[in-house]
Parts: sequence; structure tokens; C-alpha cells
Amino acid sequence: MQLEFGNVRLDAIVEGEGPAIVLIHGFPLAKETWDAQAAALAKRARVVRFDLRGLGKSSVPPGPYLMETLASDCSDVLDALGIESATIVGHSLGGYVAFAFHRLFSERCAGLGLVCTRAIDDDAPTAAARYELADRAEREGIEPVVASYLARYFAPAFYEKHPEIVSKAETVLRATDPHGAASMLRGMAARVPSDDLFSEIAVPVRVIAGTQDALAPLALSESIAAGIPGAVLDRLDCGHFPLYEEAEALSASLFALADDVSARSRS
Repeated sequence: MQLEFGNVRLDAIVEGEGPAIVLIHGFPLAKETWDAQAAALAKRARVVRFDLRGLGKSSVPPGPYLMETLASDCSDVLDALGIESATIVGHSLGGYVAFAFHRLFSERCAGLGLVCTRAIDDDAPTAAARYELADRAEREGIEPVVASYLARYFAPAFYEKHPEIVSKAETVLRATDPHGAASMLRGMAARVPSDDLFSEIAVPVRVIAGTQDALAPLALSESIAAGIPGAVLDRLDCGHFPLYEEAEALSASLFALADDVSARSRS
């Protein structure tokens, strides 16, 4: 379905019935990367997915796309669907958005799933690299972004063992609008750290980490789990893309999060 809010049009999928779970994709990806997890979760939950502005099938308004803007988009989607609160699950970039959502709309956040993401902001070299890549995307198209990200998505052995899945991810990347990618890169570079939120988070939290993650190293997930009271850390034997590499294990972690949220709501 297409949802319009001011100058942005977001493409969304809603499946299943029950407590709401929002699955927010990574960069430069799209909602379809959650297909396996959405199919599993929809058996017991109302699963909401949407393409972030500038990515997937959503429109490409002017940027940069700040994390707070993306979190507000998520709130608008919930409003449009008549959903008061939801468990917010974010992969990579989606994790940045999940943190921003809790900062702005904590009363609507029933739980948090943080998949291969970071709570820290970019250091100066990392931010500079994002800005440079954004400029290149606008000049040269999406190819520099594909080259930068695809080689770091999966655990090293996965590329040779599962070329068809790597190709599947590459297809999603290549469909990305380069101007949307550039605006998102600039927004990620400008984001604020989220570790100041840790002591305030009082909902069930599941942190899912890839032990071979080259983009969000395991130590960063460990620090998130250690910093948020009551957070549970699940270590999966994969790189940055458990949605494809360890699809069933990731679904199991999200089922466990849903159970924790349900138990909290009954207490």
C-alpha cells in the first residue's frame, strides 16, 4: 500500500493479526529484505514494513534524511494504520531509526529489537567517508554505493557458499535511487549518539549481533546489551545480514522478543 504524508510517499506492507511489530530495513535496502521474518512473525503478530524515504519503492524527497525524520515517518505510518504502540525492530540503519523512535515516541514503543546496529555516532573519518560516498552517488549513480556495501554485508565464507543470496541482495542495492541513497548517507553521518538513552529504556530489548559483522562489530552490540538494563544479547554466526544468513535464528530471536513484550504487557 502507498501512504502519503506531506511531501513523502511511503510504500508499506501489513501482514497478520495481533500485537504490532514494525520491521525497519537497513541501508541501502528495502522492506523485502525482511520477507522471511515477516512471514514467520505474521502467524502471531501484525507485522508492518515500509520502505524508508528515498529507498525501495518510497518517494525521494529532498534530504538529508535525519534519523528523527525517519522516526517521525514511522510514527505517521502507525497513525495511518490505527496502531497506538508497537515493538520496533531495526536492522543496521533501521536500528538508528529505532533508537530515534524511542527518543521521540517512547510512549509508543512496546519493545526494541536492535539487529547488527550501533548506538555510537560516526567518528570524523567515517562521517567524511559517508559524505564523500553521497557525492559520488549523485555524480556516478548507485554503483559506488553497491561496491562499498555489498562486499561487507556477509561473513567471508558466505560469498562463495551462497552466491545466489549475495546476488539477491545485490539486486535490492542496484534498484536504489542514487539521490535517495545520498540523502540517507548524509543523514546517517549527521546522526547523534544514542547511548544517552540506555538508562531510560524500560521496555524489553533484544540485541542481535553477527559474530563476523564487518559493519557493526560484535563489540558494539555487546556494549548496547550491557548498557540497557535487562537487554538480552543473541549472538548469531553470521556477518551483517542475519536476515538472509541466519533467517530462522533471527526469527527465533524476534519471537523471543515478542514473548518478552507480551509478558511485560500482562504484568
